[in-house]
Amino acid sequence: MNRGSSNGASNWRWLVVVGLWLTNIVSALAVVAVTQQVRRDTNELETLRRESADLEVQWGQYLLEQSTWASYTRVEKQAAERLGMKVPDASQIILIEKER
Repeated sequence: MNRGSSNGASNWRWLVVVGLWLTNIVSALAVVAVTQQVRRDTNELETLRRESADLEVQWGQYLLEQSTWASYTRVEKQAAERLGMKVPDASQIILIEKER
């Protein structure tokens, strides 16, 4: 009877060892898969950061262009050239006060 129980215990130990090895292999494969995913995500993040920096530079250029187009001197010059407008003389200005 001793021999039968020792054979059963040996089989059980063998199953535990095989189970632990399989668990170890699955765990190693999971680490490899997660590492690869992290590399892909990090690469995508860096690409998006570069794109964001490029867009910020472009936005700054657009703001500069907008301020150039909307400058008081340019608007006044365009009004004079295209529309024949001019700044009125002091005698032509009429002030209207709001009643209180």
